[in-house]
Amino acid sequence: ELQLVESGGGSVQAGGSLRLSCAASTNTYRSNWLGWFRQAPGKEREGVATMHTAGGSTVYADSVKGRFTISADNDKNTVYLQMNSLKPEDTAMYYCAAEAADGNTWYAGCRFGYWGQGTQVTVSS
Repeated sequence: ELQLVESGGGSVQAGGSLRLSCAASTNTYRSNWLGWFRQAPGKEREGVATMHTAGGSTVYADSVKGRFTISADNDKNTVYLQMNSLKPEDTAMYYCAAEAADGNTWYAGCRFGYWGQGTQVTVSS
């Protein structure tokens, strides 16, 4: 089964940058959609960005367009989320996710069912 491991979270001041990484256990994801989600305390989980690892198509939430960039290094089985111009409202636990036929979370027309353990991002004003 596909396993995902996130890293790269931390604490930064507003306006700063972070890069999150998501390492996949196998290369079977390469024809699928990979995505980043986040969940702030007391809020529902929301999709942030998703990318088709073979075709390169991307989708971003309006709140992060122009600031976040999703990318993939297929040789390393890794997906990244470069986050620039961070705002306090970006504070959340960030999760990497992969497409799954029986996934229980929809985003950008795709079902996501594989999840990492999450990495915390905290942005102070």
